[in-house]
Amino acid sequence: MSITISAEKRVVIGRDNWKTRAEGFVPAVVYGPAMEPKNVSVDRKALVLAFREAGESTLVDLVVNGDQAVKVLIQDLQFDPMSSEIIHADFRAVDLTKEITAKIKLEFIGEAPAVKELGGTLVQALNEIEVRALPQNLVHLIEVDISKLKTFDDTIHISDLTFPTGVAAVDDLGDTVALVTPPRSEEEMAELDKALDIDVNAVEVAKKEKKEGEAEAGADEKKTDDKKKPDDKKKSDKK
Repeated sequence: MSITISAEKRVVIGRDNWKTRAEGFVPAVVYGPAMEPKNVSVDRKALVLAFREAGESTLVDLVVNGDQAVKVLIQDLQFDPMSSEIIHADFRAVDLTKEITAKIKLEFIGEAPAVKELGGTLVQALNEIEVRALPQNLVHLIEVDISKLKTFDDTIHISDLTFPTGVAAVDDLGDTVALVTPPRSEEEMAELDKALDIDVNAVEVAKKEKKEGEAEAGADEKKTDDKKKPDDKKKSDKK
């Protein structure tokens, strides 16, 4: 099932884009091989729904002003730091006959026995991996089955993942994807608490020294001012 987003050519650019956003649209740019970049705007709600389904690694049909659909990837979304709303997007047009590189998110499924039964902590070393494929072979995500992590010696590498046909990893196959670390011993926790106490004490000492230094500096300034006052008075008497 294809995902389609409708867009309109955008004349407003730069700081005036606030008008576009105020009307519920997102300023965007379409670019790619053999085409001039185009400024467009898309409905914010439609873009959010499409991105949830496609992510950055699934092809989307972008229709600008009712013209023929262009195969694109949704790339480089920018978000408002206060509202978390999308405020800008890039649509990367692709050539279906040429391989491209893209990042695919990893979805961790299952339950690790080393966590459930041994009390360890799951470490997700990677959240996405870079792959190479024809655009139409890209997928939204790749699953990582962590039920394979039965002991603290077990590790899942990129080479252990199952890739769709036509998709190959660009990253080193030996890179770690996930593992489980053992729980800290009582001795380690005691050392950690001790180190934390030392850090807290060091901060308190530093604060105390700073206050004392500021107080001494203030006292020195006051003494200097007091010494200057008689001289100033003598000068005024001479006048």
